[in-house]
Parts: sequence; structure tokens; C-alpha cells
Amino acid sequence: MGILNVTPDSFSDGGAFIALESARTQALKMVRDGAAIIDVGGESTRPGASAVSLDQELQRVIPVIEAIRQESDVQLSVDTSKADIMRAAVAAGADLINDVCALQGAGALQAAADTGATVSLMHMQGEPRTMQQQPDYQDVVEDVLGFLSARIEVSEHAGIDRSKIWIDPGFGFGKTLDHNMQLLRGLARFKIAEVPLLVGISRKSMIGTLLGGRPVEERLMGSVGAAVVAVERGADVVRVHDVRETYEALVGAGLMERSHF
Repeated sequence: MGILNVTPDSFSDGGAFIALESARTQALKMVRDGAAIIDVGGESTRPGASAVSLDQELQRVIPVIEAIRQESDVQLSVDTSKADIMRAAVAAGADLINDVCALQGAGALQAAADTGATVSLMHMQGEPRTMQQQPDYQDVVEDVLGFLSARIEVSEHAGIDRSKIWIDPGFGFGKTLDHNMQLLRGLARFKIAEVPLLVGISRKSMIGTLLGGRPVEERLMGSVGAAVVAVERGADVVRVHDVRETYEALVGAGLMERSHF
């Protein structure tokens, strides 16, 4: 899954693809580089990021989804927690709703069910603006797995078929470095849910910290290495900024077949 942030303030590439033509060009490049899915997001969820209005997010996301869909049959994902964005994005051609709030927002559960799209349910402790302020768990793997299992049940009860549900443990979302490492070591335990597992570690602060404080632009090799480990431990999809490098590493490791549907 290639990341396409159409925002001015995302932690890694904010502003780089906010113009429609640059976003379209980047999406098609990621497809050529090996992406099976393009994840389009119009609101940054980095710690401390400012909220974005519904109109702003619509104006950023929908034209990009429409432009990509006109030129490619690649699977398209919309990274949003807003019900109205979900409906509009699927109508514009999105196949997947990637929600960091696991469909807990106002009207989100019903909107996702109504669209018939695949959904990815992510765990986050707190909310993006404050999630890194003293996150705490009894057992991070069990706590996250319990939350996701409950959200699967809620989603099924709302009419979303289990075959259209993915889960994401939410690396970096309300978790310390130790929490993130426990999740990575225990990733195989998430396969008991019997739904596809999405992992997003690319360029995150945990990689920078493990590398001795490297800035975002110097986290390529650490991110690729983490993606390979994640797939080895059960991830079905890895959400990444550096598509070509990750694709080639997975091919070289003999893991490509498992990382695509």
C-alpha cells in the first residue's frame, strides 16, 4: 500500500503532493513501482496535527481519487474517519476505507456499511492531537487485540461482511517505543482474528529512535527492514512511503506473494 498524503502538514511528505497533478503523478509512479493499493489521505494524523474541516478534506481527496481512477484500476483507499468523506470517496472510486478511529466517529460505522467497501480498523489510544501523552497498557498486545476483536464484532453487527474487514494494530498511535516493539514481536498473535492484517511503520518515529535519532528523510533502510519483518510475522499489507524499495526487498526475501491479494 503506497501512501499518498494530499496534506500540507503530514510528518513525512507534507505539501509534496497537495497539487492535483503532482498527486496523480506520484500515485501512478507508485503503481509502476509495485503498489497494489494507493492510500489517499487529506488530514494528517501525526501527533499534534491540526484538525481539518469536512469541506477541506473533500476538496483535497475527492479530485485525487477521481483522477487516479480515470487512469488506473489500482485499488484505492481513503484514509479518513469522517462518514461523509467515506461515502464521497467510495462514490468517486475508492475500494477501501482506512480509518484510524476504527469506525467510531459519528456516522462512520453506518456509512462504511452502506458503501459496501472493504474497511481497515486501526487501534489508537486517545486521539491524534494528544495520543502520545503518556500512553498506558496492561499488556499492549492483548489490549490492542481485544479492542480490534470487539470492533470486528461491532462492524459485522452493522452489516459489514467479515470478508471485507482488515485490522491494523496502529504502530505509533498512542504507543511508546517499547509498546511498538512489543507489537512487532507479537505480530503473529493478530492472525487469530482471521482477517487481513495491515501494518504501517514506514518512516515513523520508532524507526528514527532505533537508528539513534535519524530524521524522517534518513529512515529508508530502517523502514524497509521493518516492513520485511512485519510480513514475515504475518502482515498481509504494508503501508509504505518508499514503494519501490519495499517491493524489491519483499521480492528478494521471497515474501511478495504473501504481501499481495
